[in-house]
Amino acid sequence: MLSKNIKALVCYAERAGLLEPSDEAWAVNRLLEVLQADTYEEPECAASGSLTDILDNLCDCARETGALTEDSTAYRDLFDTKLMGAILPMPSVVQKNFRSLYESSPRQATDWYYKFSQDTNYIRRDRIAKDVKWVAPTEYGDLDITINLSKPEKDPKAIAAAKNMPQSTYPKCLLCRENEGYAGRINHPARQNHRIIPVTINDSAWFLQYSPYVYYNEHCIVFNSQHTPMKIEPAAFRKLLDFVKQFPHYFVGSNADLPIVGGSILAHDHFQGGCYTFAMEKAPIETPLTFDGFENVEAGIVRWPMSVIRLRSADDAELVELASNILAAWRGYTDEDAFIFAETDGEPHNTITPIARHRDGKFELDLVLRNNITTQEHPLGVYHPHEELHHIKKENIGLIEVMGLAVLPARLKEELRLLADALVSGSDIRADDRMVKHADWAEELKTRYTFTADNAEGILQKEVGRAFAKVLEHAGVYKRDEQGKQAFLRFIDSV
Repeated sequence: MLSKNIKALVCYAERAGLLEPSDEAWAVNRLLEVLQADTYEEPECAASGSLTDILDNLCDCARETGALTEDSTAYRDLFDTKLMGAILPMPSVVQKNFRSLYESSPRQATDWYYKFSQDTNYIRRDRIAKDVKWVAPTEYGDLDITINLSKPEKDPKAIAAAKNMPQSTYPKCLLCRENEGYAGRINHPARQNHRIIPVTINDSAWFLQYSPYVYYNEHCIVFNSQHTPMKIEPAAFRKLLDFVKQFPHYFVGSNADLPIVGGSILAHDHFQGGCYTFAMEKAPIETPLTFDGFENVEAGIVRWPMSVIRLRSADDAELVELASNILAAWRGYTDEDAFIFAETDGEPHNTITPIARHRDGKFELDLVLRNNITTQEHPLGVYHPHEELHHIKKENIGLIEVMGLAVLPARLKEELRLLADALVSGSDIRADDRMVKHADWAEELKTRYTFTADNAEGILQKEVGRAFAKVLEHAGVYKRDEQGKQAFLRFIDSV
């Protein structure tokens, strides 16, 4: 059993291009060391199955040898990553291969690196496949809806172990370069199968990697080599455009740099990008704009639920300069009639979520105006999903959602299934703790639809899309009515 599965993993690695045939004996011995075994008999045939099956079998073998002491998802993840890490090429080899391919084509380099990141099980294909995804038509175009199931739930024993572990400051966060090759611990993922690619943007050292949870095609992360906080400033625009110069087939954007409207990791400067076309990119200009001194820059307000200024030019330096002027104006802008306050009690509120692309021979920047002010009525944020939408989305609206992709909590998979059944059968939604949060929404839907077993799921998916469009409208600082449009133009006049 042990030898067959070791052979299966080595053969898989050879097929995937992670090992050469001449590496086989070395690889077998590396795996024996990790498995705390010292005997190997060359099998007549390798065990069959997917990479997930092979690693699961080897984890079972490790339970028998004593190399794996706890049998839960968290501990098995740590161990199967250690197995993969034992037989992978060194970072320098991966970087050399990437650079060689880049000389031929940036797309060829990223295609190879994306496949490599999946073949190493850093991106767990089997878990990504579990995510629930659909496209919902709305007045703003087709929005992408995902229910994320790829992050494993921690079992109670692992949670207790993490709580009792001494605090560690290495690596400082999940994005730091020191994660490459790190063995992990119960409260920090193993990364022996992780390889990162150096990139230079704005004459500074950064790295490229893929997100292990890939919410969309080739979902990459570009992160600073230094553990330094997120900061939206003129240099950020320069870095974004430098990146799309080097990888013109990718978009790249940054979360905002303030709580509520920012991302989940504000302590480490980073961007997110990839090879994907979001609904916001397809959205047209609805109000053309001109800025004095920048007549060569195409500009306008985008037809989008959030408040977006789009800038286009063949001259990237012009875009950086104009975007910097808009940022400076927005940082200090107050319009009490529109409930826009630059600061209250010394706390700044205004920032921008920027996205860069290279399209049709021109550079493009989308500047999404953000404000994180809170009130007693909206303690989580005025420009944040309001309470009536929390049954669908309560979390912060970050870069990915801003562009039109909803990342919804895992609980919704079961809740929507139960809700569909209840709407068809007529059972009491308020009597079930798992569904009661959706009861008001369901009552309203029943006034517009007759639910059947054939249509219930489709109706709920469509209405979740409409709810997400409303979430984005709530996050927009200027509302999509005449009063909001006039307030938006007052800001434009101030730039």
